[in-house]
Amino acid sequence: MALRNIVKFGDDRLRKKCREVTEFNDKLWVMLDDMYETMKQSDGVGLAAPQIGILRRVVVIDVGEGPIELINPVITGMKGKQREVEGCLSSPNQWGYVERPAKVKVTAFNRYGKEIKVEGTELLARALCHEIDHLNGILFTDLADEMVDPKDIEKDN
Repeated sequence: MALRNIVKFGDDRLRKKCREVTEFNDKLWVMLDDMYETMKQSDGVGLAAPQIGILRRVVVIDVGEGPIELINPVITGMKGKQREVEGCLSSPNQWGYVERPAKVKVTAFNRYGKEIKVEGTELLARALCHEIDHLNGILFTDLADEMVDPKDIEKDN
């Protein structure tokens, strides 16, 4: 596994719509492993392929319940609302309140090309929406209704 460089806010690749994955092979597996390692090393809970400069529909998430790998994810259901502070590995020291669904259902493929379904609430629901937004060129800063001073975030932790 290798750590990948995280693309930062302002890089045009973060604004592109990603292409679907059509080949489930060793190259994809290496990318998934590298993405997970990069995310964990950076203290993140999610990472999308465009954040490492690869314009493919691939996401890794771990909100403390173990790794979730999603290839070609599609949100198939949303319910309720939650408004919480979000940040992003591509936008260091930027935080903002974003309204997201309280519950999300996603259909995707795993690394072997098998269809999977994931349901998430609270942090997982936010992470699923946040990372899938990345695949469509949408950043949390586009959706934030209020930005927060990083010093205020540190006081809460």
